[in-house]
Amino acid sequence: MKCVLSIAGSDSSGGAGIQADLKTMITNGVFGMTAITALTAQNTTGVADVMNVTPEFLAEQIDAVFEDIHPDAVKIGMVSEPDLVATIVQRLQYYKAQNIVVDPVMVATSGSSLAKDSTVVMMREQLLPIATVITPNIPESEVLAGINIKSEVDMEHAAKKIGDELGCSVLCKGGHRVNDANDLLYDHGKFTWFKGERIDNPNTHGTGCTLSSAIASNLAKGQDLVNAIRLAKEYLSRALDQQLNLGHGSGPVDHAFDLKGKFSR
Repeated sequence: MKCVLSIAGSDSSGGAGIQADLKTMITNGVFGMTAITALTAQNTTGVADVMNVTPEFLAEQIDAVFEDIHPDAVKIGMVSEPDLVATIVQRLQYYKAQNIVVDPVMVATSGSSLAKDSTVVMMREQLLPIATVITPNIPESEVLAGINIKSEVDMEHAAKKIGDELGCSVLCKGGHRVNDANDLLYDHGKFTWFKGERIDNPNTHGTGCTLSSAIASNLAKGQDLVNAIRLAKEYLSRALDQQLNLGHGSGPVDHAFDLKGKFSR
């Protein structure tokens, strides 16, 4: 079985972070492992508190994984301190990690800020350039590109600017702010659009984690980048289409679906 390492934060509500990553990985046929960057007290309505691990302990987690079970892909999510970013970069370069997917988590779906400005600078300078692909949403793409995005043409300009400056592939996620659900991949000079239909489902907590984890899972299994994204997008759409509702009216998408759309635990 192929193996994928998630380097991300823990979500106490189970809908995002490493919890969403592990559910996605197992339902996409890979073995998931984790290196936790932070513990969060959060639910679908917001983030109450964050407790970061130390850089030393994060390094020990990464070392423990690579020294025993070398991952076929790595997914990186929430990293809120610059020292943690530096640790991740150093350890991944040391182990010559491949198929690195970075979801540059800066703002939670609820609107809560999850990264300091200094962390964003460190990510941009050190982490994103070593990624195979990064998966920013519209607000994150605006921060990374330094431009406002109001249309699909703006998405193309932003993705190209980010990709050319950082040297990585960029999946700029659309969403209803620009289009229904059309995402754009800029891969070293080439644009590829992934069309999708917006699904009317309030349970969107953790969708970014799920998509990036599914992409990493597909890369680990040997898919090329375009097919890895296409299959991941199909998986996420299927999960959203189930209309799973947890909590009081607008709970998170649990994402624990097998590939036939059956809910499982």
